[in-house]
Amino acid sequence: MSDRITYEERKELPLSDYGLPERKEYPMPDAAHVRAAEAYFRYCPEDLKPKLARAILARAREFGVDVESPTVLSYAAE
Repeated sequence: MSDRITYEERKELPLSDYGLPERKEYPMPDAAHVRAAEAYFRYCPEDLKPKLARAILARAREFGVDVESPTVLSYAAE
């Protein structure tokens, strides 16, 4: 599966697939997108980083992805 989601696919995603559902940002419908969310974590607004970090870890567990970013891990612990 590609790490690209079309506009139509994105419209169909449930809010629970987003790292930041209130903003419909950081979609994570599969393992590739969990890795992408980890890679783009630095672009997340500072005040939302703890929430996104916890969402990345939760989705990573679902898909068996190892989160390696010390930054994501440290924000998830907040």
